Amino acid sequence: MSVRGNTRFTFYACYLGYVSQAIVNNFVPLLFLTLQDTFSLSLSQITLLTTVNFGIQLLVDLLSAGFVDRIGYRASAVLAHVLIGLGLVGLTILPGCFANPYTGLLAAICLYAIGGGLTEVLISPIVEACPGEGKAAAMSLLHSFYCWGHVFVVLLSTAFFVLFGTQCWTWLALVWAILPLGNAVLFTQVPIYSLMEKGEPGMRIPELLRSRIFWVLMLLMLCAGASEQGMSQWASSFAESGLHVSKTVGDLAGPCSFAAMMGLSRLLYAKFAHRLALFRAMALSTGLCVVCYLTAALSSQAVLGLLGCALCGFSVGILWPGTFSMAAAVLRRGGTALYAFLALAGDLGCSSGPTTVGFAASVMGGQLRSGLLCAILFPALLFVGLGLYHRCRKGSCRPDHSVLQ
Repeated sequence: MSVRGNTRFTFYACYLGYVSQAIVNNFVPLLFLTLQDTFSLSLSQITLLTTVNFGIQLLVDLLSAGFVDRIGYRASAVLAHVLIGLGLVGLTILPGCFANPYTGLLAAICLYAIGGGLTEVLISPIVEACPGEGKAAAMSLLHSFYCWGHVFVVLLSTAFFVLFGTQCWTWLALVWAILPLGNAVLFTQVPIYSLMEKGEPGMRIPELLRSRIFWVLMLLMLCAGASEQGMSQWASSFAESGLHVSKTVGDLAGPCSFAAMMGLSRLLYAKFAHRLALFRAMALSTGLCVVCYLTAALSSQAVLGLLGCALCGFSVGILWPGTFSMAAAVLRRGGTALYAFLALAGDLGCSSGPTTVGFAASVMGGQLRSGLLCAILFPALLFVGLGLYHRCRKGSCRPDHSVLQ
């Protein structure tokens, strides 16, 4: 079967792209306490690792609207995966190349964050451009692979740490680098289609910026990213330090169960998208997210706290791909610029969510419960954003919403 002429391999490459993205965002957080002990880092320094990762991705999202179309989706996808691989390799090498190992860690994270930012901008429009129907379901299925990648990262990393110890984490980083480097080769071969119809002009950036519903979608993406990563990035450390369980139990019952439940919700929506009203499903999910944050932050029992972490994954599952589906439906000529700005807003949320949790916890004497309690702000704002979207689509900016009914 030829790879070059088969769209199925395009989907495979995109699925692996989101697995690579999961490695970028979720491998190092499993090592927060290990890195803190190994390199004598403060909680604020550990928090900055996440902030830099998503901050760089945010900057790439902003800049990519101007250069991705010029160099092409294929070249951009290959470059993204090469940078992710080099960044993971850099985690094992660069700390030893600087007098301050923390500088080396930041440099490696900057490398793979550039690749991660490009991946976030590219993968969704590549799938959206592929021939076929049921794009909302396809988008939800695509984004579920980020979750399964997250689960895979946690399970394999946990098994590795049990067998060889956390002191051998550098070898595991080299193993993870193989996947994005291999996927870079795959992206050189698969068919990639144009997002716009031949001869159809896309929306220019000033046109997007003048659209009221565009800014509502940006708010939804920001809050979706913050609600997701505010819990995901700190679930492992919260389980260990806040709920007083072992690292193995904490990783499995914290970030692993979070990712599995998030993937399950996306799979369920992909299967039943033709029956579910996306707007109502997102509103219900937002309410559940608030309940889950409260449960994790206020529960005095480890079981309930871990349950709150897991169900939070289910509650945020459709928020990110659901916003992409809304955007594709209401701004059909948005093109690469639309996806770049949505990724920008999402990564801004992915940065601000964990950063809010970390710095709030630091102010409160290292109490992660207090940080998680502050993060309830984001699903609350998302609910407000859904209300604004509902009002906007019934008002003067009402476009074709048939896919959302």
